[in-house]
Amino acid sequence: MDKIALIGLGYVGLPLAHAFSFKYDVVGFDIYEERIKELSNGYDRTLELSEKQVKEAIENNMKFTSKLEDIAECNIYIVTVPTPIDKYKKPDLTPLIKASQSISKVLKKDDIVIYESTVYPGATEEVCVLELEKSGLKFNKDFFCGYSPERINPGDKKHTVTKILKVTSGSTPEIAEKVDKLYKSIITAGTYKASSIKVAEAAKVIENSQRDINIASVNELALIFDKLGIDTNEVLAAAGTKWNFLPFKPGLVGGHCIGVDPYYLTHKAQEIGYHPEIILAGRRLNDNMGIFVANKVIKLMIKKGHKIEGSKVLVLGITFKENCPDIRNSRVIDVVDELEDFGCNVDVYDPWADKKEVKREYNLDLIESEELEIEDYNAVVLAVAHNEFKDLDIISNKTKVVYDIKAVLDKDRVDGRL
Repeated sequence: MDKIALIGLGYVGLPLAHAFSFKYDVVGFDIYEERIKELSNGYDRTLELSEKQVKEAIENNMKFTSKLEDIAECNIYIVTVPTPIDKYKKPDLTPLIKASQSISKVLKKDDIVIYESTVYPGATEEVCVLELEKSGLKFNKDFFCGYSPERINPGDKKHTVTKILKVTSGSTPEIAEKVDKLYKSIITAGTYKASSIKVAEAAKVIENSQRDINIASVNELALIFDKLGIDTNEVLAAAGTKWNFLPFKPGLVGGHCIGVDPYYLTHKAQEIGYHPEIILAGRRLNDNMGIFVANKVIKLMIKKGHKIEGSKVLVLGITFKENCPDIRNSRVIDVVDELEDFGCNVDVYDPWADKKEVKREYNLDLIESEELEIEDYNAVVLAVAHNEFKDLDIISNKTKVVYDIKAVLDKDRVDGRL
């Protein structure tokens, strides 16, 4: 009977561990002891699993730990640690390298290490395997690897891990078959066995690179239509009546995948001497949308006679998507920073986000719900479409500016929308 260790218990690792726990012995490993304590008590701060689901995993004899010795008896290691980018937009493989180094300390003959984290094509065999071989074991002789890209959509309670088709791969044909069978045993949507690890790695980065480019094209249309005085959402609604028109909407493009994956692909492309044009152009455009929004808000405030220096602006939402506590790579911070550069006093309210995480990640102090007095602000920016915001009394008037990035409020209630 296979015994599985899940390395990294975040938005990806924990739901996967829960699914595996119904059929296998599972140990969930995470370096953060506070996270381990919370999970052991049935609480998941990401809200991907309910208290009932966490306790289900515990009842299935799943163990949560931060100690390497607790995963030493496992024979399959699944790595689901984050792979962010640094301030220069370069891939930061540090979490992946450290996870591989940890596994190398307990790696045994015939063990399989499966990676799910976003990487550029070739990273598993060029970077991770080198760390694993520090165990003294030889790749594809003593131990083996697989790659199965994660497709988790944080906050999505409909498309959960077992309901999303899974791409699988292995370092030998036999291991590819074993990895595929492993995932097929829990993924009800089925699996797709890629021809190699590199193919599976490339599939992951282009899924989100393609989506990034599609959103960039709509964002560019929004910039054009803004200058023409046309409402972008009305144009998209009209164009969407054609059967083959892709229904993308403009917005701030952040998060752990779409705003990151393209940089992994372009990094590898540049490394081999090819300089991508369309992918990087789309990334640059999307990265600048927060600045555009802030400048638009300032112009609207000036038109209503506001003195910008010292004016009060309320930004609603800091997470990278609606109805989810995930703040990773949220581009709302670009709007906040630009408004503050103009001299505005900016307050941010988000009932979903963890205050400590926001402070640590963005050095922002979120205001509490009892401090929320919308009438006190010169401008309100609806940045994230949380359900809670739809019920707030937000309406434009002769002095108050309302800008709706997500186009969720009625058009007659706002001064502008993306």
